[in-house]
Amino acid sequence: MIILGIDPGTATTGYGVIQQSTTPGKGRPWKHIENGCILTSKTMAREKRLWVLEKEMNKLLNLHKPDIVAVETLFFFNNIKTAMPVSEARGVILLCIAKKNIQLKEFGPAQVKLIVTGYGRAEKKDMQEKVKSVFGLREIPKPDDAADALSIALACARALET
Repeated sequence: MIILGIDPGTATTGYGVIQQSTTPGKGRPWKHIENGCILTSKTMAREKRLWVLEKEMNKLLNLHKPDIVAVETLFFFNNIKTAMPVSEARGVILLCIAKKNIQLKEFGPAQVKLIVTGYGRAEKKDMQEKVKSVFGLREIPKPDDAADALSIALACARALET
């Protein structure tokens, strides 16, 4: 099974791909495949940024062929100007997932923290260290959005195990 975790954003959308081990009970149950970010320029028109996001999301979905895509939900916003573009980006991402008929799982930030670290108010650094440890990575994934996306994928994997 392959899980693609997504941390949505307009300028930066983080992604993390994990795969269930082919030898359960031997070593790590999930392995890290890839992580990174889809970037759009702040100088681009909003509709062009969303088009780039759609194009790059479809590339990821076609390349990795995930069984499940886990996407972080919006949990709060201080500024409607920030929340609207992120909501638009989420809409594009959800549409890409639906068009390919891939199973969607959504997780709030506190839920991800609770599942990954055992504490719903864990600090970002604690999350990053946990992701590094679970997947046996040499370094914390960079940038933060990519590490967040891996933690979303990990939360989904663990939620499926219960």
